[in-house]
This record gives sequence, C-alpha cells and structure tokens, in this order.
Amino acid sequence: MSTVSKVSVATKRLLLGRPFRSDKLGHTLLPKRIALPVFASDAMSSVAYAPQEIFLVLSIAGLSAMTLSPWIALAVAVVMTVVVASYRQNVHAYPSGGGDYEVATVNLGPNAGLTVGSALLVDYVLTVAVSISSAAENIGSAIPFVSHHKVWFCVAAILLLAAVNMRGIKESGSILAIPTYAFIVSVLAMLIWGFFKIYVLGDDVKSETADFGIHAEHGHLMGIAFIFLVAKAFSSGCAALTGVEAISNGVPAFRKPKSRNAATTLLLLGSFAIVLLLGIVLLAERIGAKYVMNPETDLIGAPEGYQQKAMIAQLAHAVFDSFPIGFYFVATATALILMLAANTAFNGFPVLGSVLAQDRYLPRQLHTRGDRLAFSNGILFLALAAIIFVVAFGAQVTALIQLYIVGVFVSFTLSQTGMVRHWTRHLRTETDPRARRKMKQSRVINSIGLVMTATVLVIVLITKFTAGAWIAIIAMVAIFILMKLIHHHYATVQRELERVEEDGAVLPSRTHSIVLVSTLHMATKRAVLYARATRPDVLEAITVNVDDRDTRKLVSQWEASEITVPLKVIASPYREITRPVIEYVRRVRRESPRDVITVFIPEYVVGHWWEQILHNQSALRLKGRLLFEPGVMVTSVPWQLSSSDRRKDDLVYTAPGDTRRAFDTRAIDDDVERRR
Repeated sequence: MSTVSKVSVATKRLLLGRPFRSDKLGHTLLPKRIALPVFASDAMSSVAYAPQEIFLVLSIAGLSAMTLSPWIALAVAVVMTVVVASYRQNVHAYPSGGGDYEVATVNLGPNAGLTVGSALLVDYVLTVAVSISSAAENIGSAIPFVSHHKVWFCVAAILLLAAVNMRGIKESGSILAIPTYAFIVSVLAMLIWGFFKIYVLGDDVKSETADFGIHAEHGHLMGIAFIFLVAKAFSSGCAALTGVEAISNGVPAFRKPKSRNAATTLLLLGSFAIVLLLGIVLLAERIGAKYVMNPETDLIGAPEGYQQKAMIAQLAHAVFDSFPIGFYFVATATALILMLAANTAFNGFPVLGSVLAQDRYLPRQLHTRGDRLAFSNGILFLALAAIIFVVAFGAQVTALIQLYIVGVFVSFTLSQTGMVRHWTRHLRTETDPRARRKMKQSRVINSIGLVMTATVLVIVLITKFTAGAWIAIIAMVAIFILMKLIHHHYATVQRELERVEEDGAVLPSRTHSIVLVSTLHMATKRAVLYARATRPDVLEAITVNVDDRDTRKLVSQWEASEITVPLKVIASPYREITRPVIEYVRRVRRESPRDVITVFIPEYVVGHWWEQILHNQSALRLKGRLLFEPGVMVTSVPWQLSSSDRRKDDLVYTAPGDTRRAFDTRAIDDDVERRR
C-alpha cells in the first residue's frame, strides 16, 4: 500500500471510525432517550431564538407592543400543539420514513409529493445555516474572535457536524444527547428559579435592558399596519415549529415498535418546546428584557458601546445575578444546542434524499449508505449547500431567518391535506365501528392541523415574501424542476434499456477485433495475446502514423517478431491519434454493419497518482470517444508496472481468514500461451 493510500485510510478511520457490516444496521437503531436529542435538537434550539425574534419585530412599534409578546407566544404554542397532535397520526399511518413526502405523494399525487420534497430539502439546508449562524452570534458575544471570523467559524462547524454524522446516526446521537439535555435542564432550572424568586421570594428581578427605552421606527402604527406587524411577529415566532416534521421522516431510525416510539418522542418534543417557549417569553416580558435590531440607535439610555446580549443570556444574567455559574451553564448549553441543532437536518435531509433517490427523483448515489451505514452522500451534499448559504448571507441570522420556515409550512399544509384524504379514503372501506371511530377522530385532528398550518403559511408568505422568502420559493421551484428532469432522464434510460428491438434480438454475425499499437513492448504483446484468446473472426492491429521514423521502426520490429497478426498503419497528416482511430472504426462498421467490433487498448497500471498523469492519457481519450460508437466494445488490457506491486493487497478482496488470491493474472497468461 502506498504512503498516500495509507495516510488516506488512516485519516478516514480516525474521522469516521471503522466500517459497519450491512447486517449491523439493526444495532444503529435508536432508543427514545437517544432519539429525542437526535430529532429534537432543532426544535429545542429554535426556542432559543424564536422568542428573541418575536421581541425584535415588536420593538419596531415601541414598548407598548411588547405587552403582546405572551399572547403571540401562546398562539404559537397552540399551533405547535395542533401540529404535534397531527404528526402523531402521520407516524402511525406512514411509518416507512417518507414522512410528508410519502403522505402527499400517495394521497395528492406525485407533483404534490415533489412540492413537499423540494420544500423540505430547502428547509433542511436553511435549518443548518440558521442554527450554525445563530450559534456563532451567541458565542461571538462572549468570544470576540468568533464574532470577527463568523463565516469561517460557521463553515468549520458545519464540516465538523458533517463528520460527526458520517460516523453513524447512533454515535452522533450519543454525542448530542448531553448538550440537548443540558439545554433543557438549564433553561427549565432558569425559569423555575426566576419565577420562584419573583412570585415566592418577592425579589425584584430585572433585566439589564429593563431601564432602557426603545426608539421605535414606527411608534404610532394603527389599523392594518399594526395587524401586519403582529402577524409578522407571529410568523417569526413560528420558527419554533421547525424540526417537528423530522421525526416523521426518521421513523425507520427508531427501535421497534417504531411508530409508537416515534409518536412518544414527538409528544416529548412538543411538550418541552411549548413549556420552554412560553416560559422564556413570559419571564422576558416580566423582567423587562428587550431586544432590538440596532442597539446603538434603537435603545434609549444604553451606555456608549453597549453590546446587546441574546435574549436567553439576558434572562440568565438577571436570574443568576448572584450565582455566575448558573449564567455560564445556561450560556454554554444554549451555544452548544444552537451549534448542534443542525443535527436534526443532518438526520432528516439524507433520509428524505434517499427516499427521493429511490423514486428516481434525485441521483441514485443519495440512496446508498456509506461504510458507517449513514447516508454519506446526502450528508456531504447538505453540508455543501448550507455552506453556500452561510457564505452568501455572511452568516447573518436576521437575513437568513427571512428565508426560513416557508418550506416547512408548505410541507405541513400539504401533509395535513393528504392525511385528511387518507382517512376519508379508508373510511369508505372500513366497516369496524371501533376503527371507524378512531379514523374519524384522526381526521378531525388532521383537519384542524390543515386549517392552522394553511393560515400560518399565508401569514408567512405575506409578511416575509419581500424580506427574502422569495429566495426560498425560487429555490423550491428550481429543485422541483430539477427533480422532474432527473426523473425524466431515469425513465427515458429505463425505457431504452427495456425496449426490445429487432436488431437487439439478433446475435452479431461476426466479431472483428482491433488491437491499438503505439510501441512493440510487453503491454502490446499481452494485448495481442488476449485478443487472440477471445477467438475473433477477424483480428488486426493498427497504429497511427504521427512520426514517420517511429512508424517505420515499429513496422520493422513487428515484421521481425513472431506475431502473425497483421499491422495496419493509419495516416494522420495533423498528428492526431483519436480522430484517425475513430474514423477507421466507423469505416469498418460501415463495411460490416452486423459485426461487433472489439477494440483492445493496452494500459499501464501504476502505483502512484503522479505516475497516472504521465501515462494512459491517449487511452483515456480514445475510450471516452469509442464508448459513444454503436456496435463497438472497448477492452482495457492492463500491464502492471513494478510500482503497482505494493498496491496488490488493496486490489484483491479475500474473505476474513482466506489467504488465497482472488485473482491471479498468471493463470490467464498460462492459458493464453496454451491457446497459442
């Protein structure tokens, strides 16, 4: 094995670990305690910035609008309750892992399914971009270096998270369990202690921004303008719902009974998210916390150079004013959950991509698992797409979040529509009264979910379209069209391969073999021997005359050798190699259209990458052109140079404990000699 190969393998094993056998897939399935942090990290992390976004939007109208924050949070909590209840029906009805895509495809048709698929793919990418950018913003407030190099920090974090997930879903889940549970525990402890101090001990808990005023951009909004502002704050708060759909896509990753465990995990996710969301907003409103777009100009009374803290950091600082360890624990847990929240997308995107690839809407490479039984290609594609968004938008959460949640509410709405049709269809054939009663109950739940999610979708489109949501919509349309084109390509290929034509049903009348010769050496002699071993009807060798002296020398050597195969010289006035060979092969085809032509190309096998650059370039070009010629077969005849000996162990597969060589070219060489 070469040094480069050894380093490559060692690096891969260090980063990703040893490969898993396919029969070990069952060992990677998740118990509920691991599944919760794997699939809930996105929803939990959105609790860290969704309340902040509500306050940010309301600050435009001044202090008086802040009193609406608890009611907006309550509305978001109601929508989340309905969505969680609705998706509990989904995971029982469609446990295969297709999630919203499968529901929409089965009940509403392929176009609806593709719409859901494209919306979720975009949303998963934005989940990674927003979560990592938000983490960089929170960490940057404590570590100036991160703030000054935010984009590079985000790129490094995305690559690190991709590497963790490529190690396998169960291993990544174990890694993420600690920060996810730490965030839940720390925020719950902060809320309980904060409300205890206020309502039991009677302490005057105040945020550091409580005494600041707000310079409102539009302090006298009335009527429709004010309603629009409230609606925009509500749509920003609905970012807390992102991640709910991930469990319906990840049902196959759960241990049995899969559907029941997924439904239980979904209930736990919703319960924690609702409690934390309402608690943060209520506590923030109670202690006078504020969050504005530009603290230097929007905060009245703030000292010069004031650095605005994130909303959760303000709450933790106020609640744990005499207990700094509590503040740092909350801040650290929040930063970690924000950084790792993208893990939900890293689990949802590859699974959805695999399902779409299986249905031939995405490249087939996304359907296969890597050597750690994770969908490695999907993980890499997601990481690359998220990095593009982060770099394009400078890792600015305020800019990225405007593109956010459009896709997820498109999928919510179509999924609930599909579920209503699902229950209606089954009610037509179901006769058992108990089953019918349960189906009717599920249909009511999904109908309420449809009304709720459709309403939120309309609000999101109206309030966020001009702010950047149009970019997400264009991306969804582009992916939809791309998937249709990919599917059309695969369907066309399948039709061509399955079509039975008269010409295809008739065996070739003869075989005509051609050996390409540049120099008379061992590689050429082996190619001639192998060509003779195939027993063709016609066998000839050809060389292209690019240099008269070299060609005369080759012809002289050929005639002096014991080779009985005739050598033809093809003229090349412009010293080309590829075109004269192609034209000669075409001429042979025209003369005998029913013959199959086999072109044997001698090639060197080398052991180093830099040696490959020095050899076989003409052969590669010829093969690339000959593959497009109908009725022409191309055969590479390898000649192993001494530098390739060290790599033989890599190229030969043997079963564990089997020391026999799986392939020995010497046996074939001996057989060829006997045939001579």
